[in-house]
Amino acid sequence: MSSSLDPIVAVSQRVERFLEAQREAASEFGDEARAFVESGASAATGGKAFRARFCLAGFRAVATAGGGTSSVPDAAITASAALEIFHAAALVHDDVIDRSDTRRGRPASHRAWEAEHRANAWAGDAEEFGRSAAILLGDLLVAWSDDLLEEGLANVENPRAHRARTEFARMRREVTIGQFLDVAEESAYVVAPVDTHPDRALRVASLKSARYSVQHPLQLGATLADADDEQYRALAAFGHPIGLAFQLRDDVLGVFGDSAVTGKPVGDDLREGKRTLLIAYARASLPAGALRIFDELVGERDLTPEQVAHLQQTIVDTGALARVESLITDWAAEADRALRGARLGHGAVGDLRDLARAATVRAA
Repeated sequence: MSSSLDPIVAVSQRVERFLEAQREAASEFGDEARAFVESGASAATGGKAFRARFCLAGFRAVATAGGGTSSVPDAAITASAALEIFHAAALVHDDVIDRSDTRRGRPASHRAWEAEHRANAWAGDAEEFGRSAAILLGDLLVAWSDDLLEEGLANVENPRAHRARTEFARMRREVTIGQFLDVAEESAYVVAPVDTHPDRALRVASLKSARYSVQHPLQLGATLADADDEQYRALAAFGHPIGLAFQLRDDVLGVFGDSAVTGKPVGDDLREGKRTLLIAYARASLPAGALRIFDELVGERDLTPEQVAHLQQTIVDTGALARVESLITDWAAEADRALRGARLGHGAVGDLRDLARAATVRAA
């Protein structure tokens, strides 16, 4: 069954129908359970839906090759919705790990549950309760994403359904490993040779973002359209460099972004001590004394605006920002080359190029 709606609107509606079913299922479990499910629903709505957009584009790129239909079936809509719910889970857990206060201009889930604890005068430590609730909320969202994927695959024949499950599972494994490596790098960088830091940062970017945000969603959609090996490889060759460029743009925004646009404090990645490629390039260019001061500041939770400005200027002066911007441009060009001559739908290739620009040239 295909939808006549704009596919992204259809994805949004599919998410909402699923969330309404979860609200109804939890209605008998009491006020706290209902509030818990409602917080999951809140976390699963909003955002730019990049992963859903790439999934749908991957489906159309294969489905329209050779003049096929451009209509998107329910399986692809539902798989795209599952990606968005899984992304919500990743954000909830990411905010706990990073001790972030805000998400999309609102209190992060653990902060919201901390405030709920205090507002209700519950016993125990409010901050600890907030963290525990958010960890479980992220777990619930992961379970929901699996439930929704299975709903979408119910009428998809094997082996296509098996390939889709395999793609989704690979994405989940890789992003979890990437998240751990991101956390580990904030501690392990002190014993790793400085000249290895850029490659280590790119390893995190590949697993935590490039594959997860772009490559696997593209390939999931392509799999549902019964892509052959050549089409699958072409989308990977496009998706991975765009995903890397997407993450590098995120890194730039995490240091230089406008909080009114990003919904997060200016220089938030600096306070969290993220060992991004920006940081690796800057460190590699600093003399010992300046490097010691730089390392003392990066990861300091109470950085003042003046200290943030100092770190930003250091990143600019070392040429790190220019190098990262150059890589973003280079990877976008590499991705574009991967589409030339690929056996993909012509109109869908235009959509992929539009998505590539949206992912790599953005302010939030």
